[in-house]
Amino acid sequence: MILRAVLALLAAVMVTPASAGIRAARYDAPTARYDHAVLGDALEWGMLRMTRDDGRQITITLPESRVFEDLAPRLADVDGDGENEVVVVETSLKLGAQLAIYDETGKIAATPFLGRPYRWLAPVGVADLDGDGYPEIAYVEKPHLRKILRVWRYRDGRLVELAALAGLSNHQIGWDHIPGGIRDCGDGAEIVTADGDWRQVMATRLRDGRLVARPIAPYAGPRSIRSALACRN
Repeated sequence: MILRAVLALLAAVMVTPASAGIRAARYDAPTARYDHAVLGDALEWGMLRMTRDDGRQITITLPESRVFEDLAPRLADVDGDGENEVVVVETSLKLGAQLAIYDETGKIAATPFLGRPYRWLAPVGVADLDGDGYPEIAYVEKPHLRKILRVWRYRDGRLVELAALAGLSNHQIGWDHIPGGIRDCGDGAEIVTADGDWRQVMATRLRDGRLVARPIAPYAGPRSIRSALACRN
């Protein structure tokens, strides 16, 4: 829980460009009401605190039936308007996890819940994955079970799924971190994960509406994924 609290604090002080609507976000109100412990302990979060660029504080308190099952909120411009939104993992105690987007007005969009308790998703990141000028959002659905990479786009007030590919993972049960992310080594954005068996580091591109993955290095612990993100393989 200590590392997760540090990550949340770092997210709280992260400053974004002056045009951003939300310049910082963090989780608060740790709670033990959901005992999944997928991130290494039995504590999750019951509250999201956001700070606008003008300094105004916004607090979102979840009902007792939900938690933020996550490490730290992610600031990203998901609609391409030059202002940040907040991307989170929000979990229903009965229906499992969903990826949700908040702004200063509250929750503006979300993927469907995964359908049952103790089912989770691990975010990858937000970037223009296909070079069309619009950002996409990537996560791995059930990284310990089904291991499906999914890519969505926020458009016209809702999240629309663009593509999915099975056989990829970015988390193991009990880890208090989510390795991988999105890199651009000079020829476009690539999603970096492991394969489903954790034997290879994989780079995946969104091409013509399809996800295409290739191995780029043997998986040899977290360093191999960090090396891939740094474009060293």
